[in-house]
Amino acid sequence: MFKVLKYAGDKWYIILFIIVMLFVEMYCELTLPEYTSDIVDVGIKNQGIESPVPERLTSDTYEQIAAMMNDADRELFGSCYGNEDGIYILNVDKGDRDRLKALGKILLPVEMIIMSQGQISDMNVVGAYPEYMLEAAGIEFVKKEYDRLDVDMDKYQMDYLKLTAVKMFGVAMLALLVSVVVGYASTRLAAGTARDIRKKVYFKVMEFSNEEINKFSTASLITRCTNDIGQIQMVLTMIFSIVVFAPIMGVGAIVKVMHSAGSMVWTVVVAVVAVFALIVVLMVVAMPKFKVMQKLIDELNLVSREILTGIPVIRAFGRERYEEERFDNASRELMKNQLFTSGAMALMLPTMMFIMNGISVLIIWVGAGEINAGTLQVGEMMAFLTYAMQVVMSFLMISMVSIILPRAAVSADRIDEVLESRTLITDKDNPVDFGDGRGDVCFSHVSFTYPEAKEEALKDIDFVAEAGKTTAIIGSTGCGKSTLVNLIPRLFDVNEGKITIDGIDIRDVSMKALRERIGFVPQKGVLFSGTIASNIGFGNASADEKELERAAAIAQADEFIREKDKGYESEIAQGGNNVSGGQKQRLAIARAIAKNPDIYIFDDCFSALDYRTDAKLRRALKENVGEATVIIVAQRISTIMHADKIIVLDDGKIVGSGTHEGLMKNNEIYRQIAESQLSDTYIRGKDM
Repeated sequence: MFKVLKYAGDKWYIILFIIVMLFVEMYCELTLPEYTSDIVDVGIKNQGIESPVPERLTSDTYEQIAAMMNDADRELFGSCYGNEDGIYILNVDKGDRDRLKALGKILLPVEMIIMSQGQISDMNVVGAYPEYMLEAAGIEFVKKEYDRLDVDMDKYQMDYLKLTAVKMFGVAMLALLVSVVVGYASTRLAAGTARDIRKKVYFKVMEFSNEEINKFSTASLITRCTNDIGQIQMVLTMIFSIVVFAPIMGVGAIVKVMHSAGSMVWTVVVAVVAVFALIVVLMVVAMPKFKVMQKLIDELNLVSREILTGIPVIRAFGRERYEEERFDNASRELMKNQLFTSGAMALMLPTMMFIMNGISVLIIWVGAGEINAGTLQVGEMMAFLTYAMQVVMSFLMISMVSIILPRAAVSADRIDEVLESRTLITDKDNPVDFGDGRGDVCFSHVSFTYPEAKEEALKDIDFVAEAGKTTAIIGSTGCGKSTLVNLIPRLFDVNEGKITIDGIDIRDVSMKALRERIGFVPQKGVLFSGTIASNIGFGNASADEKELERAAAIAQADEFIREKDKGYESEIAQGGNNVSGGQKQRLAIARAIAKNPDIYIFDDCFSALDYRTDAKLRRALKENVGEATVIIVAQRISTIMHADKIIVLDDGKIVGSGTHEGLMKNNEIYRQIAESQLSDTYIRGKDM
């Protein structure tokens, strides 16, 4: 519970308010059975007479009672009654409990002697009678005395019943109001806390490097941001109305039980022991399954995401049946787990009802015996039964939450894993500024190894990409081209060496300042739901219409955009699924150009373009961003053969550097790539 509550610690004032309201609700709930008992025992049985001390006495009765008292008692008796027109009226305030109690001890035995018409003369003999018999005799005496005074007992009884009913209704309405307030406050607290957790997790994930993303997996992070936070929100909603309220109500009901009919307390003990036994069994049986459930949800999310993302490939290879079975297996594992836990919960409810009904029968059976013996009244037994049920219900609510809380605790731990994970790539405490540099990028003996990998992905990379020039990187698949350019915006950090921009180590500046200078186009063009204009202006929110059109024109996207009915306001579906691969790639390139950065990084993003569009785009780039640093990763020789510098990578190492003509003469790896792609005309370096 405390794992969940810690997230709401900053809202302590709401928690305190809710707890105060819960005590008010407990008071109201525990007061209602007392009114029920009073209606039965006082209102119905005693015709509304609450005390054996009469409120009015005739002069004859007063004198008769006074005559049977000693001097000290007679003085106290006389001070409590005043004579008004021959009628003696009780003038002791009902709030003065001590005097009324003392007067009752004097009057009860005297009233019993008068009721017996003088057959009992010894006060000591009267004192041997049980108190309940003395009190019953006192009530009967008061009834007869009121008859002598011509009191309308029917009206007297109805007045008492109406007053008690009004009090009972008022307390019930207060309990209802408090319950609504507690429910509303709990819901607001839970919703606000869930919002804060989502915000924290979101900003934490946004700080993650690719290493942390890979560690948790996208599917798991989605589950943590949705299902796990939802579990915490649900438990926070219930935690006060059930988890906190149940013990408060349980303790209060136990206190009431011990004061109402102490001889039957053992029946409640039997009920509590039975409930605890049930809780222990359920915890032992169901708890391990709850701990596994979140992992199974992760697995189902992972499979679902892979299938939905890869539908075109699945259909192309005819693997629908296999993927259906894979999804069905993941779904069935979760279903089996949920069936087991749901079965345990379903078994708990009828068992608890059996315990409650059994205890009700036991209490009535024992209570009937005590009523018959005269040691218990019907209303008291009804109140005891109500209190006993409240005790059992309190433990029932605790048992229900004891099943839900562990799952929420698992979710809280999973959220903590994200929030408390150490982000490997962070800003320094006092980052420096870039100043007014041109954007020269320098790799100084850089080496990099992926986490938990045994071999280095990059080894001793050393080169300079100068501003105003195009630097191209080529090599076989898996040689480390994308890894190299991912180091520049610090998607990963180098293990050895350093990368500088205008002589400043990129680790010494803030990531925000670093990435503002970079226009990055990844291998896979990623678009967001919205419009074409919003996607192109994604990196430059202040870009006007002309800037967006300029960027689109350079990226060779302006033509197909204008063919659309709404032009730049045309809708882009989630993930860009309503545009072709080449169109998606050109929009991603336009997005980087619209940012007007000092450094452009094109990570094999020309592969989806035809040769003609590729050539036009590179020519437009050279004409319009000639002052910037351009780094191009490519597989096609035609894309990079006119670059000012070409770097050849092989197995994570630089094995060649120079122009197309120089590498064709001096670098075997580059020449093999060129010969596999180009005709003799291209190999000789002639223009397209």
